[in-house]
Amino acid sequence: MKSLDAFANAKLADLDAAALRRRLVETCRPADDAPYVWRGGRRLVSFSCNDYLGLSRHPKVMEAAIAAIRAYGTGAGASRLVTGDHPLFAELEARLARWKCAEAALVFGSGYLANLGIIPALAGEGDLVLADELAHACIHAGARLARAQIRSFRHNDVDHLRVTLETERARFRHVLVATDGVFSMDGDLAPVSELAALCGTYDAWLMTDDAHGLGVLNLGRGSAIAAAGGVPLQMGTLSKALGSSGGYLCASRAVVDLLKSRARTLVYSTGLSPGNAAAAIAALDIIEADPELTQKPLAKARHFARRLGLPEAQSPIVPLVLGSADAALEASHTLEGEGFLAVAIRPPTVPENTARLRFAFSALHGDEDVARLAELVAGRLRFRVDLRAAG
Repeated sequence: MKSLDAFANAKLADLDAAALRRRLVETCRPADDAPYVWRGGRRLVSFSCNDYLGLSRHPKVMEAAIAAIRAYGTGAGASRLVTGDHPLFAELEARLARWKCAEAALVFGSGYLANLGIIPALAGEGDLVLADELAHACIHAGARLARAQIRSFRHNDVDHLRVTLETERARFRHVLVATDGVFSMDGDLAPVSELAALCGTYDAWLMTDDAHGLGVLNLGRGSAIAAAGGVPLQMGTLSKALGSSGGYLCASRAVVDLLKSRARTLVYSTGLSPGNAAAAIAALDIIEADPELTQKPLAKARHFARRLGLPEAQSPIVPLVLGSADAALEASHTLEGEGFLAVAIRPPTVPENTARLRFAFSALHGDEDVARLAELVAGRLRFRVDLRAAG
C-alpha cells in the first residue's frame, strides 16, 4: 500500500501549497445556547450554519424527535421498499406537498441523495439536461449519472438558456432544466418565474433546488412558490431551515410514483430515521404558525448588507469575496479571534479567485452581534469586498 499512501501524500502536499486542504474541526453546538458554538475551547457566534430559524434546537422539534425515537427506535432498518414505509413518512410527505402546493412529495436520506436519484430517473439516453453553471454540486453530479447529454447555461442568464433551447430542443426527446432557487455561495435568487415561462414554451421540465429557500422566503414557502404556472419539480432539504436531516421532491403524483421505482438513491438506500421525520413535521408546524419567524433571517442579512454598503441581500446568505484562498483563511482566522465563526469558502466549492467568507444569518442572531460583525468587517478588518459577487 506504499503507492497508495504516496499518492495521497502528494495530493495533500498540492492542496497545502494552494491553501485548499480541508480539515475537520471539532465544533459543539449546544442545544440551549443558540446561535453560539464551542470551538477550540472558545464560545463563538456562528455565522456558518444553515439552521436559519434555529429549529434544530427548538424544544418542540427536539421533543418530537425524542418521542419518535422512544416509540420507533433510532433507524429505519432498511430501504423503505424493503422494511416497509413508516407512517411518519406519509405524514411528512403530505405536509410538504401541501406546503409547496404540489400533488405529492417523496423524502430521501439527504438533499444530495435526492438529486442523485431524481435526475437520472427522469433523464436518460436521447435527453438533455441543462443546468445553471453555479448550481449546487449535487445537481451536476446527478446530471453526470444520467445517460443524457449535459449542457451548462450562464448563471441566471435566461437569454442564454433561451438560445440554447431554440437551437437544441428539437434534437432531444426530453429536456430537464435544473437550477438552485437560492444559490448557496452567492445568496442570489434564480429568476424562477422567467425560467418557468421559458420551459413552458419549449416543453422543458424545470427543477429547482430550494434547499436555502424553504422556510425563509415567501413566508416560508420557498423561492418557487410565486412562479406563474408553478414549478413541476421542487426539490429541497429538511436539513436547513427545518432543522432536521433529509431531502425531498414535491411534484405530481405520477412523477412521485415513478421515482419510487426508479430513483436508485431511494430504492437502494436506508430510509430516513423516524426521529428526523418527526422533527421535520414539528418544524413545519412552527413555520406555518409563525410567518414572522420566517422573515427574520432575511431581515438580518439585509441589515448587515446595508451597514456595509452592499447591495440588498436577496436571501439570508451574504458573501464577501476576497479572491485568494489565503486571504479568505486569514480573514476567517481574524474573525474567530474576535469571537465570530465565519468559515472560509475556497475552490472548488467556488470558482478560482473567488474565495470568500459566506455569512449565513439566523432568526436567532442578536441585532448587537450583527452590528458588531458589520463593524469589524467594515472597519478593523478592512476586507476587500467584491461588490459584484456580493450583489
